[in-house]
Amino acid sequence: MSLTDALLAPALGTNAAKPLVTHYDDATGERMELSGTTTANWAAKAANLLRDECDVEPGTRVALLLPAHWQTASVLLALWSCGAELVTDPATAQWVLTDSEHLDTALGAGPEGGVVALSLDAFGKGLTGLPAGVIDFATEVRLHGDEFVPWEPVPADAVVWDGATGDDVLTAAREAAGVLDMGAGDRVLSTREWNTPEGLREGLLAVLAAGASLVQCRHADVSRLDHRAETERCTLRLSA
Repeated sequence: MSLTDALLAPALGTNAAKPLVTHYDDATGERMELSGTTTANWAAKAANLLRDECDVEPGTRVALLLPAHWQTASVLLALWSCGAELVTDPATAQWVLTDSEHLDTALGAGPEGGVVALSLDAFGKGLTGLPAGVIDFATEVRLHGDEFVPWEPVPADAVVWDGATGDDVLTAAREAAGVLDMGAGDRVLSTREWNTPEGLREGLLAVLAAGASLVQCRHADVSRLDHRAETERCTLRLSA
C-alpha cells in the first residue's frame, strides 16, 4: 500500500461522499469542497499527468513551491501514488511544481526534468505567457483519467519525503494527530501553511491519517473565522 492509499483509506469506503477538503480563499471569495472520492479522483488525474507527461516514477525527486490549497493536496498525493520522493530543496529536485508567484524560483533551481505550473484557478483556467517547456497543469490535467494504476505497486517502505519512508511519514502523521487530539470525525479549521515539514505534517497529513476532514482557509479574514467554524461545524482549529 502506497502512502497515498494509506492516507486516503479513512476517507473512502462508507465515508467517500462526505466532505474531506473544504477550501476557502478570502481574497477571491472562492469556496471549493471535495469529498473523499473527488480528492482521490483529482489525485489520480494528477498522477497520470506526472507519470505520462513528466516520467515521474519511483525515486523521482519532486519539490513543491505551492501554498496550502486543495490542488496542492491533490498533486502531493499524486506524486506519492507514482512513488516519487518529495524533497524540500528545489535545487535537488528533478521536477518542481509551482504556482505563478514562485515560478522564477522554480526555474532558477534548474530542475533537470522541468517545471509544472499551477494556476490554482477555481474554474480550471490555465496560465498564459509561460516560458517554453513549462507545463501548464490546468490545461494538461483535464486530459487525463480519474483512475490511476501504477506500473508497479509502490511499497509502504518506499522513500517518499526527504529520505523518510512511507511508513515513517504515516507514523509521524498519526503521532502528530495524537498530539493535536485529532481523531476520526473531527472537522479541522486551519489557517496553517504547508511550506514547512511541521506545517505540512500537522496541517494536512495528520488530518488525513486521523480520518478527520479539513477546512483550509487561505488569505484568511480573521473576522470571519469564528462564524466559519460554526457554519462548517468544526471541532478543532489550527492557527498559522
